[in-house]
Amino acid sequence: MKILEITGGQKLSGTIRISGAKNSAVALIPAAILAETETTICNIPEITDTDNLCDILNNLGVKTKRASESIIIDSTNMQNQVINEEFSKKLRASYYFMGALLGKYKKVTMHFPGGCSIGARPIDLHLKGFEALGATVKKEENKYTVEADRLIGCPIYLDFASVGATINIMLAAVKAEGRTTIDNAAKEPEIVNVATFLNNMGARITGAGTSTIRIDGVKHLHGCFHEVIPDRIEAGTYTIIGALCGENLKIDNIIPEHIESLTSKLQEIGAKLEIGSDYITISRSENYKATNIKTSTYPGFPTDLQQPFSILLTQCNGKCKIEETIFENRFMQVPYLCQMGADISVKNQTATFIGPTKLKGKEVVATDLRAGASLVAASLIAEGTTKITNVEHILRGYENIVEKLTQVGAKIKREEI
Repeated sequence: MKILEITGGQKLSGTIRISGAKNSAVALIPAAILAETETTICNIPEITDTDNLCDILNNLGVKTKRASESIIIDSTNMQNQVINEEFSKKLRASYYFMGALLGKYKKVTMHFPGGCSIGARPIDLHLKGFEALGATVKKEENKYTVEADRLIGCPIYLDFASVGATINIMLAAVKAEGRTTIDNAAKEPEIVNVATFLNNMGARITGAGTSTIRIDGVKHLHGCFHEVIPDRIEAGTYTIIGALCGENLKIDNIIPEHIESLTSKLQEIGAKLEIGSDYITISRSENYKATNIKTSTYPGFPTDLQQPFSILLTQCNGKCKIEETIFENRFMQVPYLCQMGADISVKNQTATFIGPTKLKGKEVVATDLRAGASLVAASLIAEGTTKITNVEHILRGYENIVEKLTQVGAKIKREEI
């Protein structure tokens, strides 16, 4: 088992370069199998989620080659096989193979996807979208078979602006007959990145980034060269860390517009930050003002950043609140923060913080990816040493987190126990 050991109280200065977006890369890799020739995707983060997706590709007979920050995917000799539980359970994003294989072969069989236990995460919207396109869905225990004689474009309305469902329906619809329209589509930057990739392959998609996406089906898709956008959640996490213990800490290779909901809150509480064209420089401030946040779909405050942001709220003066509207199990870091000295109470989907409080190092558990990131942030300002277990969750989504923090002055090391 891997653990992180962090000694708090260090000022962080220098530059942290942001990697490619996890939430984009995990959709682009399955999408690549729709191409009939070799595809290259660059700025791919080296995290366990992308490694696990490559294992699924290899199991399907797809050739993959990693070169620096790029991956070359050749599906020429691909076979449409069952994606067994040993592969699907390793990450939530394995479900993108549903849309990609259905679009390519008109049939897919795979087990239910895995991922962090942050609440109910049904795939009903995905399946309803596939059925609207003409597919039938059969479920045996936790295994799904989705198949169609023909996929025919149609209007699809999403009851919730789900990122996963929006992308999965796009993957299934790009080779369907006629036009598919997705209304109440999610607007996240990762969706635009995936749509651009598919268009570079020869798809005809318009409206990505708005609430209505139109897909005109094509018969063939070819390989292309594509780049993953910078990871806005990683950028936001390190920006929050800079507000906690930075001294002119530069967060580089970012798209500032993608995290405006965060930077506006940082400015509201009194953080010292400079926003450039592709970077943010931030330093720790004294006497942060209290604030409240409410998570929502993009461009609102991201649910993936509320857990790291919760550490900043423990250092604000007065009462702060977080209202979580996306997942019902997204405060799993709170008991460990309270052990470290935070004053936090949770009722229903709202967490209330009374601050500022001093945090002390303890032995804590990363229950999920973003909870783990929040515990790293807490450890960096805590007195003494903190040991974090279950760090496999953290390594799923943050490329070289130990190296990146070490190079800017953090005392952090990864150990096997």
